[in-house]
Amino acid sequence: MALIGALSGMACAQTDSTQVKNDSIAWSRQLDGIEVKAQRQLVKQEIDRIGYDVQADEDSKTQTVLDLLRKVPMVSVDGQDNILVKGSSNYKIYRNGHQDPSLSRNAKEILKAMPASAVKKIEVITDPGAREDAEGVNAILNIVMMNNSAMGGITGSVAAAYTSNNHPNLNTFLTMQLGRLVLSVDYGYGGMSRKETGNSYDYTAYYKQSGNTMAVHGESNNPGAIHFADINASYDLDSLNLISGSFSGYFYKLNVQGDNDYLTSDADGLPLYSYHSHYWMPGYEHNSWNGRLDFQHKTRLNGEKLTLSYMMALTRQHTEQEDTYSAIYQVPFNYTGFLTRERENFNEHTFQLDYVRPFGKHHKLETGLKYIFRDNNSHTGQTYYEAYPQPLPKGGESRFQHSTHVGAAYTDYTFTCNKWSARAGLRYEHSLMKARYPDGSGTAYDCHLNDWVPQASLKYQFTDAHSLKLNYTTSIQRPGISYLNPAVISTPTSIQMGDASLKSSRSQGLGLIYMFVGKNLTLNFSPSYTFANDWIGVMQTVSHDVTTTTYGNIIDYRRFTVTAYTQWKPFSTTTIVFNGAVNRKYMANPNLALKLDQWEANGYFHLTQQLPWKLKFTTSGGGSIGHSPSSVYAYNGPYGWYDFSIQRSFLKDDRLTVRILASQPFTKYYKSSQHTVNGDCLSDRYSRYCSSYYSVSVRFRFGSLKASVKKTDTTIENSDVVGGISKDR
Repeated sequence: MALIGALSGMACAQTDSTQVKNDSIAWSRQLDGIEVKAQRQLVKQEIDRIGYDVQADEDSKTQTVLDLLRKVPMVSVDGQDNILVKGSSNYKIYRNGHQDPSLSRNAKEILKAMPASAVKKIEVITDPGAREDAEGVNAILNIVMMNNSAMGGITGSVAAAYTSNNHPNLNTFLTMQLGRLVLSVDYGYGGMSRKETGNSYDYTAYYKQSGNTMAVHGESNNPGAIHFADINASYDLDSLNLISGSFSGYFYKLNVQGDNDYLTSDADGLPLYSYHSHYWMPGYEHNSWNGRLDFQHKTRLNGEKLTLSYMMALTRQHTEQEDTYSAIYQVPFNYTGFLTRERENFNEHTFQLDYVRPFGKHHKLETGLKYIFRDNNSHTGQTYYEAYPQPLPKGGESRFQHSTHVGAAYTDYTFTCNKWSARAGLRYEHSLMKARYPDGSGTAYDCHLNDWVPQASLKYQFTDAHSLKLNYTTSIQRPGISYLNPAVISTPTSIQMGDASLKSSRSQGLGLIYMFVGKNLTLNFSPSYTFANDWIGVMQTVSHDVTTTTYGNIIDYRRFTVTAYTQWKPFSTTTIVFNGAVNRKYMANPNLALKLDQWEANGYFHLTQQLPWKLKFTTSGGGSIGHSPSSVYAYNGPYGWYDFSIQRSFLKDDRLTVRILASQPFTKYYKSSQHTVNGDCLSDRYSRYCSSYYSVSVRFRFGSLKASVKKTDTTIENSDVVGGISKDR
């Protein structure tokens, strides 16, 4: 920041260097006609969260939110843009403190197109309070958009990128203010090519009962288009009353297709049967829409407020997959293919009341009520193509409906005094789950569940630079439609079905967070332990070399994690960031005497170097070692990736930015592996994706508006569902 002649009344005849430091800003002031430079603290810890000040990072002017996520403590992004929080994929993403279902399900596509200049800060909510503590995640990633100001006008950005893998990306972001109304609109498009989505794999399975071995080589791709949009609006009725709302959606249509060659051999290695499989899913569609409306009323007492909220979330997924078989030799099935049709719908409506009241300087009480209604329904059909005169497997239709009613009440108390901060809360939830079979294929049932959910945190600030926090959390997860749907999907090698009798499961966790924030060095160190005894997990059985998969509340789960974060500025033009985690995960099914106890470490490295002529060079890399269990049967193998980029900004205030990136220029493929080591079928799968590419991106910012859509301080968050339509997280 340079100010010429802005400090009136100060002598400029001499040079004076001083440094003044407080808990949020470090100043370096040199009076030489006159230049003042300020560096704001990027990372700050509170009683329940760690925040990263995006606007204090110079890269926010030119990069996307996904780029900045790589620098946030406890967050890592791998070479395929998959996001981990606290070393785990068990998290949810919020926007401005409330759940955004589209963003949570499709984070990497949306965040890689969202400009970081529109974001104020990124928060990792390490231990959500009683207000949302039962919502079923180890952490929450909260994207906080820019605050509202009183200045009217219009601003925005347009961006375009193209890669050597034939992937175009387009994004527009627009904010405008008309009197008391503030409106923001963003839209993004991503096109995926066959080359980019190409995947090949080799799979080998050994069946213990028969002694047979099956070898599969497969190749697939899924070209298509992805669209997302978001509209946010706020209106100040007066200084004490605010109405805000949003509507967002995510839609994609893909042409999924692939080929597999199967060869099954006996224990002596002699061929038993073989065939070629081709599958395709023309017009594979997925769309999700969600809307929110909040009314916030503040009183004359500073900090006291009442918020009324409503949120809806709608998801539709339609699938038609055709499998055909050729080059058939001695196969144990009597059909040449089949058509599978699936229609899965998810509807959710949430009503919430929140009240916040401070007492004196040190005390704050939050309390509220919440009601959620979820309605899931599925329609599944399977038709077989006849090859021989023998009877075909039974296909037909299956219809299933499942609803959940959740009523909750919570109280949360926060105490702050000098160097101490404490928070404690309790939440009660009553859940009513109903299952119905409109086609008469099953027996209807109802289930009532009652849960008490406590939480507590304690923090001590040793100095302005050092702090230590201890926390205890409890969370609940409820099964989604894909885990519940009892429809049977059969192939020559597998049978898959959900379990309509699944119950909610709960986990508990203990964590410790140490934070050091210095002028040029920031450190974060956090060990944590999570455990559960009724976790929802996969169950597999094998009969006649066919694997049957379903789900149950059958897993004993233990996880010990240590996350570490370092941000270091050895020179004024150099920034080095490291994010990493070491995990020891134990999963067991006592009923089947199966267990898997493995460790895994993952890390991410990022270097930014300012060069002459306003050039900026960055290099990033990451990967994992060890084994990460994905179920009680299997674990994932190690991986690695790296990239380089150089960029330059042009025009006034760096409004135009051009960036050239090389992803894994010396490595053609991104490789991954999965190994099944428990159960009646042992297997190894090795996959590779085309990862080497070059890209050019251009971003242009226009306008001078400093306002963005105002948000209520509290609103709705739902994140307790696992195994939803997409089965993500």
